[in-house]
Amino acid sequence: MSKVRMATSRQLEVLPATREQEPVMANLLELYAHDFSELRRLNLREDGRFGYEALPLYWTEAGRYPFLIRVDGSLAGLVLVKRGPGISKAEAVWDMAEFFVVRGCRRWGVGTQAALEVWKRFPGVWEVRVMQKNDVARLFWAETISLFTGEESHPVAFKRGGDAWVLFSFESRGR
Repeated sequence: MSKVRMATSRQLEVLPATREQEPVMANLLELYAHDFSELRRLNLREDGRFGYEALPLYWTEAGRYPFLIRVDGSLAGLVLVKRGPGISKAEAVWDMAEFFVVRGCRRWGVGTQAALEVWKRFPGVWEVRVMQKNDVARLFWAETISLFTGEESHPVAFKRGGDAWVLFSFESRGR
């Protein structure tokens, strides 16, 4: 368990999520999908939820890691990391599959500190993909990755599923 103090003297924790916390993760993913639905067509199911079919795999499949973000002990978001072939087709990359900070905790440095913590835990090549039209996320990831690597980030554009994306690739040397 890692605890990080942010500039606002709040305490951030990025904690592995247990199988028992899967419903909590599912609820946070609903908030994430709701935010994301402004950028990409996501259909609600008949039960009024978006759903995230791959969530159970984070406790049953090797190379998948679910995390909860807490600020001062309260839930603040989630991170889903997976290992495997990435967008670039490289076999051994870490993928920031999903990353979400609740609106009330944004702009405090929560997302930046959580991303830095995750990257330190998993050394190796990383890929972070962002929809081209998601200007806020593109700027966030460009700044956060540059802070982490100490170098300017240079994303590469690509198309997938009819949408334009950018891909950030970089290496983590761990702690």
